[in-house]
Amino acid sequence: MGRRLLTVAWTSLVLSGCHSADGDLPREYRTAAVPTASAEAVDRGRALFQKYCTLCHGVRGDGRGLQQEGLVPPPQDFTDPGWRTTTSARRVFFAIREGRARTAMPSWKSLSEQDGWDLTAYVLSLGGQK
Repeated sequence: MGRRLLTVAWTSLVLSGCHSADGDLPREYRTAAVPTASAEAVDRGRALFQKYCTLCHGVRGDGRGLQQEGLVPPPQDFTDPGWRTTTSARRVFFAIREGRARTAMPSWKSLSEQDGWDLTAYVLSLGGQK
């Protein structure tokens, strides 16, 4: 009975957007309300991805963009199922808004918060689609 309860609790945390990997995020990101990733949000995110992200992350989001050569570390492969299971919407949104230290990933604070969440929805939709 105890193991089943633990499994149910863990599953609900994961599905609610809470993720243990969020613990090191700044408070404003750790507690941010994650909007529902609607089909419309994913579509808007796809357009933003094509405009801002494909040069490094590739048209398919597989990290094989035209500018990926020589980037250390290489751009994230968003189609990798392993990556998808170890990240969260808040973590992706944080990376979009703040960039990634010691990488070529810039901050995209010039995008609106809504654009950031739409882009997050699209990026997360790519996980596991190799």
